[in-house]
Amino acid sequence: MEPAPKHLDLDRTRGLTVTWQDGTTSFLPIDHLRKMSPSAEARALRTEMADNPLTVLPAGDGKPVQADDIELVGSYALRILFSDGHHTGLYTWAYLRSLDPENERPSS
Repeated sequence: MEPAPKHLDLDRTRGLTVTWQDGTTSFLPIDHLRKMSPSAEARALRTEMADNPLTVLPAGDGKPVQADDIELVGSYALRILFSDGHHTGLYTWAYLRSLDPENERPSS
């Protein structure tokens, strides 16, 4: 289990900066966080897109997605409330860490 980050800093229009216990830092852009939401709906859409490149994507309002807020979920995860209304899916610390290829660590 990934330990909780030392610090979280949300820039609602740009992204989430996570400072980890080992001193490394991850920057995760808002659009990437939204695209990679761990919600069942988003996972199903990613699977469908992988299977069928002609998948019709849900329509948006044309505005860039922002993060309206973040909420801690216990001591193991984060919920992000996006401006497009999406707020399901829990970003566990391990999942957040996995979203940043800059912070790949050797397996123990």
